[in-house]
Formats: sequence, structure tokens, C-alpha cells
Amino acid sequence: MMDESEVSLSLLEFCHQLPKVELHAHLNTSYSVDSLHELIALGGQTGDHSIEELHISSHKEIDGSFLLFSKIQQLVRTEEAVYTLTHRVITEFAQDNVKYLELRSTPKEIPETGMTRELYIRTMLRAVKDCEREGLDIVVRLLVSIDRRHGVKVGELTVDLAEKLMKESGGLVIGLDLSGDPRVGNAADFIPILLDAHSRGLKLAVHLAELPLYEETKKVLRSCAAKCDLRVGHGTYLHRYDQGMGHDEMEDLVIKEKVPIEACITSNLLTMTVDNLEQHHFKYWLDKSHPVVLCTDGKGVYGSKLTEEYFKAAEAFALGKDRLKQYVVSTIDYIFDNEQMKEQLRTQFRAAVNTLQ
Repeated sequence: MMDESEVSLSLLEFCHQLPKVELHAHLNTSYSVDSLHELIALGGQTGDHSIEELHISSHKEIDGSFLLFSKIQQLVRTEEAVYTLTHRVITEFAQDNVKYLELRSTPKEIPETGMTRELYIRTMLRAVKDCEREGLDIVVRLLVSIDRRHGVKVGELTVDLAEKLMKESGGLVIGLDLSGDPRVGNAADFIPILLDAHSRGLKLAVHLAELPLYEETKKVLRSCAAKCDLRVGHGTYLHRYDQGMGHDEMEDLVIKEKVPIEACITSNLLTMTVDNLEQHHFKYWLDKSHPVVLCTDGKGVYGSKLTEEYFKAAEAFALGKDRLKQYVVSTIDYIFDNEQMKEQLRTQFRAAVNTLQ
């Protein structure tokens, strides 16, 4: 009789049991149906939208996502709502066998509810610490987000806040994220802020090349790639610029500096920045042995857990179980935490994948 440990798992269950890291997850779009019900019970308003309409299940251009994001934010306006959603999101990632999570969010100033930017991040930190005390098997770090729509002045305040809470939290706040609607403003305007944040010890995750915005991508990468501990969020067009616009320069720079790319397959497909799964740039960079990490972006709004992102990639790109085992261990190299944490996770991941078949 075959030992239970020797039974080959289905690919989907195998992907679930893989220990995983999640490096690109936005708090307000990582909800579940259960957490939406909790937020509504706390007084959040969905307006004219049903819970089902707070998920993108069909292909829509990227503006559809940003219209929906503003609706979702109406559910997360109080300290209790921020705490509830943060705790729930961490718990759900742990249930999906995510062992290390970098969770990002833009601190909100909402005078009518008493919410300040500092209280917002402190409330997220309280939820992180409570999850630790409850013994959840997941390490959580926070990235404080700058929304490019809010301009440089707010960005400067955000860097100050991130540095303050990084020091106070002993590194639970670990870095800065630059995000927001890529059609608004120019990421290059934030270069001085990014360099300043780096000088203060903050790691940088920057949404770049989500759309074919060559000039801002070039300026940010030229200024920051060699100087900063930097990851690129999405990077959808990094290898797709026309040759005459500097395709080789962008790709060569990313490769030379080994800039990790946070790849969000389902998000890119549903926002129509990638035409089909087979053309997704995850495979392009993987074939070059370049750092590329599967992520969810917003597991709630796009309806895909990290397990499902792995399953889709494995099926589409013929990644066998041994390759997936090697891959999940390699993703640890690109977390923002220190070498001690990386080695701790490598030991944990290797022990776990060695039991999987």
C-alpha cells in the first residue's frame, strides 16, 4: 500500500501546498467576500454596487479598475475597518500558504472619521502584531504607498511617515511603494523622493511600464536602478518598447542591475495590458533567468489567490513540480527583509518542498 506522503498531488493542490512569498498585494483590493460583508457590517457603503460588482471578472481596460478602486475605498474609512481588513487579508494569505507577505497601502486622511495618515498605518501595524501574537504562520512587512495622483508634496509627507514608522516598528514597515493610476501625472516627478527614501533606509517598489510610458520608465530606471534597492511592479512593457524608442536600453539596464519584476498575471489579463496568458511577460523574464516573482496585485478585485497564479503559470508555461519547487525558493532572494530572514525562509521552504510530490 502506498504511503500517503508518496501520493502525487494534483497540480492545483501542489501549488496550494507550496510555501510562497507575496510581494505585490494592495490592502484595499485584497479583500474576500467574507471581509466585504464585515466591512459593510461596520458601516461601509457600497453605493449602488452589489458585492458581486466589486470584483472584475471580465476583461476591462485599466480605467475600469481605478473606477472600482474608488468604490472599494468607501468601505475602508475608519480605524476599525482598516484593522478588520488588514487582519482578514493577512489571515487569508496565511491560509493560502503564503509564508512571507509584503502588504502595501496608501495612508488615508479622512477628517470626518478621524482618520489620519499616521493612524492608518499604525492601525495596519496593530493588526500585523496581533496576527503575530495569534501565532499565524506568516511573516508580514508593510510598504507605505505614495499615490502618484496626490502629487509630490503628499509624497514627501509619506516618506517622512514611512521612515518614522520603520524606526518605531523595528522594521515591520520596510519600504515605500509608488503606485496609483499610471495615466495620471509622471513617475519621474517622484525621482527625488525615491532617492531620498532610499537614503533613509527604505526599500523601493515602483509601479513602472504598466502602460507604454517610455519616457518616465527610462528616467526612473536611469536614476534609481543602480542606486536603490528597487523592484518594478508589473513592468509589462519593459521588453515591448519599439526598437527605435530604446527597447534594448531598458531591457539591458533591468538585466544589468538585476531589478526584480513583480508579475501579476490575472491583473494584467483582466485590465487588458497583456493580450493573452501565453504572451505574459512572466515567461519572457523567466526564460532569461531574470528575477521575476508571481504576485496577485489584488486577490479580491481580480478574484485570484496566489495559489491560482502559480497554477495558471505552471499550466501555461509547462512548469513541472520540480521547477516550481526551485522557483519558490528562488523568490526569497527578492524580498525586502534582511539576509537573516531570507536564510530562515530558505530553510523553511526547502524543508516544506522536500515533502511534496
